[in-house]
Amino acid sequence: MTLLAQSTTGPAAQPSLNDYRQICEFLFRESRLLDDRDLDEWLACYDDQVEYWVPAWTDDDELTTDPQREISLIYYANRRGLEDRVYRLKTERSSASTPEARTSHFLANIEVLAARDGEVDVRYNWQTLSHRYQKTQQFFGTAFVTLKESDVGFVITKKKIVLKDDYIHQVVDIYHL
Repeated sequence: MTLLAQSTTGPAAQPSLNDYRQICEFLFRESRLLDDRDLDEWLACYDDQVEYWVPAWTDDDELTTDPQREISLIYYANRRGLEDRVYRLKTERSSASTPEARTSHFLANIEVLAARDGEVDVRYNWQTLSHRYQKTQQFFGTAFVTLKESDVGFVITKKKIVLKDDYIHQVVDIYHL
């Protein structure tokens, strides 16, 4: 798999249909792994230096812009934070996640924003249905990811998830997004 060799943005950033299919398949797989609670395989989708960020909304209805200085719903500066979260989920050391919610992720409007040597920036909309305690809730928003080609396909090097429904009735976790 070889993405565009030169830097492009906007409409010129369109990869081949085969590359686009592989991008979509990777994103669908990452979501499915969360739904299936295959958390070790899900972690393998992420680069060691990944930044995983869910900014919060301010009182002025603006997104926070600096995870180091402003509040975030979730922020991990690298994969070690995600690994710790997965460890807590797998060992039932997360009382907020017991019992586990059953989730179903839906992705739509997958758009390539830019391509560089071996990397691609993608934007997509998502919705997650989550069922727990005989109640179904929905979460929805937009995700911005940077994918890097690796020996095993793609890995995520950056993920920013904008949760559009900021009136949250419970703790939000990685499997909701």
